[in-house]
Order: sequence, then structure tokens, then C-alpha cells
Amino acid sequence: MDSTNSTNGSAGASSRFEEIMRGFRERSQTALDSKKVYELRKMYLDSKAGIVSSLMKQMRSIPAAEKAEYGRQVNQLKTWILDNLASMDQKAREEELRARYESEKIDITIPGKKILRGNLHPDTQVRNQMIDAFAGMGFEIYEGAEIENDYYNFTALNTPKDHPARDMQDTFYLSNDFLLRTQTSSGQIHVMESHKPPIKILSPGRVFRSDDDATHSPMFSQMEGLVVDRGITLCDLQGMLDEFVQKLFGAGTRTRLRPSYFPFTEPSVEVDVSCFQCGGKGCRLCKGTGWIEILGAGVVNRKVLENCGIDSDVYSGFAFGIGIERVAMLKYGINNIKLLFESDLRTLGQIND
Repeated sequence: MDSTNSTNGSAGASSRFEEIMRGFRERSQTALDSKKVYELRKMYLDSKAGIVSSLMKQMRSIPAAEKAEYGRQVNQLKTWILDNLASMDQKAREEELRARYESEKIDITIPGKKILRGNLHPDTQVRNQMIDAFAGMGFEIYEGAEIENDYYNFTALNTPKDHPARDMQDTFYLSNDFLLRTQTSSGQIHVMESHKPPIKILSPGRVFRSDDDATHSPMFSQMEGLVVDRGITLCDLQGMLDEFVQKLFGAGTRTRLRPSYFPFTEPSVEVDVSCFQCGGKGCRLCKGTGWIEILGAGVVNRKVLENCGIDSDVYSGFAFGIGIERVAMLKYGINNIKLLFESDLRTLGQIND
């Protein structure tokens, strides 16, 4: 009887081993990546729930005479599975590496992609050009606050509360005393209060007015210039502006002064430049006149100097204010100021001096 049981036990174990090997071969067909190989390894060789581990646990039910042979066959099966798993894992990793190389491969024969390079905004370009022109004439930069006191924005500039000139500017008031500055001219008051002549400053910055159409914006950029010294006249102003417009618009550009009115300058002038597109012959840009209005200026009013504690019998000066967007629109042929604020790269990308 022992002999018969031994034969049946050996035959049963061999059949079980063959079944396990057959199952492993079938599952290995679908284990095509390292993750599936790992899962297959865990299924067969896990120390607790693995198929091979369960065979070892059955050792106690095997007759004593067959235990050695049974153990040898289990170890043989384990070695066979390990060898197959190692081979499968190597192939899977090689295939994954090949696929990764393929996905990351760079075809150096393909034409390169053009990298778009940004450029400065037209306002910034014009601002820098203007600053460069005036810096060469000895001007220093002063940047004031955008929220201003009514006194500095109006009263100190010879525009008291009942002055009709206030109606010329629609102002954004924040309170009875504070407002969004309507002009960078307020900067000249701060400078004249804190510095003694000679003074030569340029004050660029944003200003705000309740005005909105194709050529005006509620927010725009302005550049104020101020010179105070002994013996300053309107001739000094025009000589400086002649130098400025030639640097900005090209050699041969001329200026023309026309009488105007500003409460903080006396006399006051509107300044035109000869059309830089037609050379003064008359074209669409200058509306056939040969001249283009570009800025307002004048000799600093004696009252403004006195408000800042400067002796108007000893010192005189001139001031001017120029819209940066206006210059950009004229220089680059822009017909609507809103194009400068919409950040449309199709427009801005065309302008790069």
C-alpha cells in the first residue's frame, strides 16, 4: 500500500507542476511590460500567497519517502520560473527603453521652429527715445505720484478752484482734496519746492482724464519738461525743441510756435513739427498743411515760480508737456489710441525700433 500511495503521490505532484508551468507560459504571453512581469512574479513567488510558496506549504502532507523528491521538483520549478521572469523582465525593459528613445528622438533633418522674440511696447520705445534725447541735453528724471493733491495738480499751477481752466480737464476725484493727476506738471511744483535753481528735469508718467475717443484715452502717458535758471527765454525753448524733434523724427525736422493759453505758462504756445512723412509738402498725415501739432509749452508763469519760493525777478524758466501715445501714433502710423492698450501682438509685433 505504501508503494501504491508513493506512486500516486509522485504522479500527482508531477501533474500539478506541469499544470503550473503551463499556466505560467500562458500568462507570460500577455506580460509584455515590466509592470505585468512584476505582477506575474508576485503571483508565483510571493512569500505568502505565491503559487510556488503554497507548494512548499504542502510539504507537510507529503509522505516522508517523497519529500526529498518533492522538494527537488519545487526548487526546480522555482528556478525555471525565476529564469523565465528574468528573461521576460530584460526584454520588457529593453522594449520600454526603445519606445522611450523613439518618443524622445529628435529628427535633426526637420527645419527648426522659429522662436518669436518679444519687443518693447511702442509707448516704452518712444519714452526711451525721448529720454535719450533729453538726457543728452542734461535733463534729469523725476517721477511723481499718480495720486496727487489738488494743490499740486491745480492751485500751485495757477489754477485755483474758481479758475475756468479747470473745465478744460475732466478730473477723476478720489476725495475733495485728492485726485488722479491730470498732468505730470504737478511734478515741477514738487521739484521747485525742494530744489533751488538751476533746475532741468524731465517728468514722465501716466495721467488720467475722463476723455475717450479714437485719439484720447482715460489713461495715457505724458512727459513734462522743466528748465529754470537765470535768463531763460522762449528762444531757449525753441532751440531745445528743434534739437529734440530732429533726434526723434529725423534730421531736417523743424518746429513752429503758435500762440496758445495755459494757466501755468505766460506766454504759452502750441508747438508744431514739420511733417516728417512728406517733408512739409503736404500729405494725409499732416492734412495737407505740412505741419503736425505735437505738444504744448511756454515760459513758466511768474506766479508759479513765486508759489514755489523762487524769485521771479532773478529766475525764469520754460516748461513743456508732450503726450507719449500721440508721438507713438504719429511716428508709427497708428490711427486709434486703443490699439496701444489692447495688447494685440499682431499690432505690437510690427513696431520695433
